[in-house]
Amino acid sequence: MAYPALLVGVTDCQNLDQQLGSAYELTHIATIDNIHEKTMDFSVVVINAVSLGMGQAIQSCELLKQHAKYQDSSVIVLASRDELADRMDALAAGFDDFICHDSMWELKARLDRVVFNKLANVQLKTQLQQANEMAFIAMSDTSDLGVNVQFLLDCNTCNNLDELGMRLFQALQSYGLNCSLQMRSTHGVKNMEANGMAKAMESVLLEQCKNQGRYVDFGHRSIMNYESVSLLVKNMPIHDEKKYGAIKDNVFSLLQGTHARVVALDNQKNLELEGALVKQMTQKMNQLMKHVDDSYQEVMRQIVDVVETMAEGMDNSVHFLGLDESQEMAIQKIMETGILDTNKIFNSGMTLDRELKDFLTLVEESFNQKQIDASLLNKLVERMPTEH
Repeated sequence: MAYPALLVGVTDCQNLDQQLGSAYELTHIATIDNIHEKTMDFSVVVINAVSLGMGQAIQSCELLKQHAKYQDSSVIVLASRDELADRMDALAAGFDDFICHDSMWELKARLDRVVFNKLANVQLKTQLQQANEMAFIAMSDTSDLGVNVQFLLDCNTCNNLDELGMRLFQALQSYGLNCSLQMRSTHGVKNMEANGMAKAMESVLLEQCKNQGRYVDFGHRSIMNYESVSLLVKNMPIHDEKKYGAIKDNVFSLLQGTHARVVALDNQKNLELEGALVKQMTQKMNQLMKHVDDSYQEVMRQIVDVVETMAEGMDNSVHFLGLDESQEMAIQKIMETGILDTNKIFNSGMTLDRELKDFLTLVEESFNQKQIDASLLNKLVERMPTEH
C-alpha cells in the first residue's frame, strides 16, 4: 500500500522518488498556497525549510493545519541545520518530526515511523471514543436502573392510585417523557396526566387500545400495555434506535411495578371492605342479641310464673283429692323436680347467651381499633363458638 505524500518546496524530487521508492505516492507543489489545487487527502506532508526558509516553513505548517482535512496529516520539516530554537519553533507550529538535511538517508524510516504513529493514534482515538460511548451507555443504564429501583421501593408506600400515578410520572421525568396514564382497578379506572388531571381524548385512546398487545406504535407515539396499566408516550425518540429500545425496556418494568401495586391496593381495599362488613355484622348481631336477651328474660319470667302458679295450685288442690301421704309426697316431688329442671335449663341458656354476647363485644372492639392486633385476632379465633 502506497501512502499519499505531499512535498512542499522540494526541488530535488527525483532523488526523493528514488529514496522513498514505491512506499509513498508523491505529489509536489512549490508553496503551501497551491494546496487548494489538490483534492487528495495526504497522510504525510513534507515541507522543505532548506529552500523555503524556516520562517516560511513554519508559516506553511500553520496554514496547512487550518484546513480541516489536513488536521490529522503528519507534517515533517526538512531543516538545513540542527538548531534547538528551530526545533522548538517547529514543535510549537505543529510539526510531527524535524529532520536535518544531513540525515536525509533516514528520511524513509522517519516517515514510516511518523505514519505508523499517526495510525496508532487514530486507532487509539477510535478506541477511546468507543470506550467513552460504552461508559456513557453503562452510566445511562446504571442511572435508569437506579430510577426504576427507587420507584419500585417508593410505590409500596403509595396509599391510593393518585399517589401511585404521581410517583410514576416522577420516574418518567427522568427519561424526559411526556405521557398519559391509565390504571384500571377493580374499584374504578384512573386516568392521569403529569399534572394529575385527565384528558378526554387520551383516556378514550388508552381504553380502546388496552387489549391491542404490549406495544401499539404510531409515529413518535407509543402505547405500552401491561395488565391493569396502560401508558401513552407522546415523544418517543424514533431517530435514536438504542434509546428507543432502552426506553421501552425500562418503562415496561415501571409498568410492571405499577400493576403490582394496583393489585396490592385492590387487595387492601377488599380487606377494608371485608373488615367494615364484619364490623357492621357484629354490631347488628349485638343489637339482635340484646333484643333476644330482653325477650328471653321476659319469656323466662313468664314461664317461671306459670310453673310457680301451677305448683301453688297443685299444692292447694292436693288436699281435696283424697290422696294418702305417700301419694302427696310423690306429686310434690314431681313438681319440685320440674321446677329445678326448668331453672337449670334457664341458667344454662343464660350462660350460652352471655358467652356469645361477650364474644361479639370483643369482635366489635377489635374492629374499632385503627390497626388490629394479630394476637387479638388469634384470641378471637380460639374463642370462636364451635359446634358440638
